[in-house]
Amino acid sequence: MTGFNPAAAVVLALSLILVAGCEDAPLHLDPLSINGRDGGGTPISYAALMRIGAAARAGGDLANAVSIFRRAAAIEPSAAAPFAAAGDALLEMGRINETILAFNSALARDARDPGALRGLAKAYLKTGRPELADSPLALAYRDSPNDPKLLELIGVAGDFLGKHRDAQAYYRRGLALLPGDAALSLDLALSLALTGDYDRAIAVLRPVAAAPTATARDRQTLALIYGLNGDRSAAERLARIDLDPASVQHNLAYYETLRRLSPQARSRAVLSAGAGGGVIPSS
Repeated sequence: MTGFNPAAAVVLALSLILVAGCEDAPLHLDPLSINGRDGGGTPISYAALMRIGAAARAGGDLANAVSIFRRAAAIEPSAAAPFAAAGDALLEMGRINETILAFNSALARDARDPGALRGLAKAYLKTGRPELADSPLALAYRDSPNDPKLLELIGVAGDFLGKHRDAQAYYRRGLALLPGDAALSLDLALSLALTGDYDRAIAVLRPVAAAPTATARDRQTLALIYGLNGDRSAAERLARIDLDPASVQHNLAYYETLRRLSPQARSRAVLSAGAGGGVIPSS
């Protein structure tokens, strides 16, 4: 692997884990090339447009997905779903300002739309304004207090606000509902590391990073925690699994830099790097 970005190693799953595209070739649809737009046939229905938009998004054709969802919104302007769906695709595209507008449009039509509330919170986290995520998350929590992925997102917001102990409590509640979940485990481990509880952080994440299903993100987050704890050999051993020698040395130097920071500055550095690398959960 070349050109390693240290931000990728500090991902809170907060799995922040982005939805991967399908392996099939992406759909390339022209949302305006629809039978019936000129009176030459039966106009395509709202429901069909929503299905086509979802297929385009699943296939990785995000720009067309947004166009199709917007056409669906024009047909059913009072429905929240097409605005929320467009917001999800825009969030994947990194067009955050448009994402916020789309989710707010959905919430103007249905103030309790769960997808729009979570999506808006994720967008605010990506802008570095975690305090703005509090209101939509609180409203979503009223309707789904036992959703482990919502608890994860609330924990992520807490970590960004420096409320690490509260965040850890939410992650643990999520794990009680969804035992062994890799994303929740990773988030909890990194949050524990941010409060200096390295031994417990390692105990939480090590089984995940050693599992056959482990990802490079899992292993490199554990390497980060070892590095923060001053265990250079363990950090290097894990880093070498996924990275080339130059990237390994780059990361080890980065961990030493983090160790020299104050706890507050270290937490800000880790979280800000993670926010740029896709740390907000996608689910």
